[in-house]
Amino acid sequence: MVAWPLSALAKLGISVLTQPLIIAVDGPAASGKGTIAARLAQTYGLPHLDTGLLYRAVGAKVLADGGSLDDEAAATQAARGLDAAGLSDDPRLTTGEAGEAASRVASFAGVRAALLELQQAFAAQAGGAVLDGRDIGTVIAPNAQAKLFVTATPEVRATRRWKQLTARGSDIAFDAMLADIQRRDERDAGRGAAPMVQADDAVLLDTTDLGIEAAFDAARRIVEAARAKHGL
Repeated sequence: MVAWPLSALAKLGISVLTQPLIIAVDGPAASGKGTIAARLAQTYGLPHLDTGLLYRAVGAKVLADGGSLDDEAAATQAARGLDAAGLSDDPRLTTGEAGEAASRVASFAGVRAALLELQQAFAAQAGGAVLDGRDIGTVIAPNAQAKLFVTATPEVRATRRWKQLTARGSDIAFDAMLADIQRRDERDAGRGAAPMVQADDAVLLDTTDLGIEAAFDAARRIVEAARAKHGL
């Protein structure tokens, strides 16, 4: 293992941590939380977990097996047998169908319980970690030193997701995309098991009028403020 000098890490844009740091990034679909979380992980040299991929993989598994997304037992079984390796490289998990499937199976208490230990173990790594999802700051890592709740208006989020999917060749109308975003918001916020909600100590970051660079800079400043508060 190569021991990089601190000056070399600084030149690479990596902030050197002397103590473990857990960064929890929550928020609704297409708010920009995933991109922000990935950039924060790169900046601080931390491992990153997009927890949404876990639920997308569970939903995709249920569908691939010919099951119903309304079948909690089938979804829970799929979650218990989930292999998290290589999920970020699976193109099937980036589709709109996978996103809808994820939102539906994530409402099941059995699925969330099956994936809880995996997510908490990731957060508990020795040096810290960055996780993004819907319940990171409230359930998965309630003791995270830095918590962000990233959001934007439904119209802006629908536009972002619509552009993303159409660029990949998907044929979907904007109105349908907006309806999907609103439906997922309602389902995620209203579910009984670990609903999407801003943690009391999370900082709200509204990206409605922000480009990715401005949004990331705002997120980095939130993390730096948290580091200063906790003496990290």
